[in-house]
Amino acid sequence: MTATMPETVQPGTAIPGTEPITATPGTVNPGTGQPGPSNPETGNPGTAQQPPPTDGAVRRGELAAFLRSRRERITPEQVGLPRGARRRTPGLRREEVAHLSAVGVTWYTWLEQARDIRVSPQVLDAVARALLMDRAERGHLFALAGATDPVRGKECTGVPVPMRQMLDQLSPFPAVVQNSRFDILAYNRTYGRLLCDLDALPEEDRNCLWLAFTHTEWRESLVDLHGTLRVMAAKFRASMAGHVAEPAWKALVARLEAASPEFREIWARQEVVRPVSQSKLFRQRDVGVLRLSSTGLWTGPSHGPKMLTYTPDDEVSHERLEQLQALIRAEG
Repeated sequence: MTATMPETVQPGTAIPGTEPITATPGTVNPGTGQPGPSNPETGNPGTAQQPPPTDGAVRRGELAAFLRSRRERITPEQVGLPRGARRRTPGLRREEVAHLSAVGVTWYTWLEQARDIRVSPQVLDAVARALLMDRAERGHLFALAGATDPVRGKECTGVPVPMRQMLDQLSPFPAVVQNSRFDILAYNRTYGRLLCDLDALPEEDRNCLWLAFTHTEWRESLVDLHGTLRVMAAKFRASMAGHVAEPAWKALVARLEAASPEFREIWARQEVVRPVSQSKLFRQRDVGVLRLSSTGLWTGPSHGPKMLTYTPDDEVSHERLEQLQALIRAEG
């Protein structure tokens, strides 16, 4: 039996049934186990360009660092805990913060490790209280978490007592202090009953834009509902230009888009308008239609919170405001 000699393969000739092995930038050549050619963008052999961190990752990192710094500055004695003889951690331990906040230790640890977890406003409130945060620190915490603070009481509104007294003295004229996001920060009793019973609403719902698109009684009190909604959304968009990346603003838009198809349709028009004083018609459920003119007064040197006062355009509206004030007083 004669053995058959294999054919000679000439250089540059491909072997039938095989494909040439090629290496792409940043990969390992499977024939040699060596890195392929250098990445032309980075110049680093065998390495791919890493994508930049996302906005969420950056925000979680800032939140984690902020929580650690606040935890480390608080002594056990400040929160009623024993120090113990073997304490090495500056400030509080993670498990102590978790215990004071009534949350799981693992969950709080993940929060300080910048893990991608969902944090409710109620839990953030508990953590803020456990870490003895003041108003500025609390606001920073909720901003980093992209959440809306559920506690916007008298201490958090920034409305001083003299201004509240001024609001009361303006009755029977309705008056309110609100910020550029339409959050209602303070109001007198007449305004509190002008469109609905504001005192009966949770504080997180006391926002004129939210109420105008979602609250039945508030909407029924607006005689020109559609026109008012368009103007409010346009004013909000114009104001948001200076706050477009702030979590509280984005959270309000997301909440409105989820709750109101009407808001989604109007918001998509991209309309903007400058704030102007104008006459408005309100249908108050107890005294009837009121024709009022609004005037805005800024409460400080910057365009932050402002006081809005509503004065009657005619004698009938004036009389009906006095009737409304009398009804409120009679209710105690």
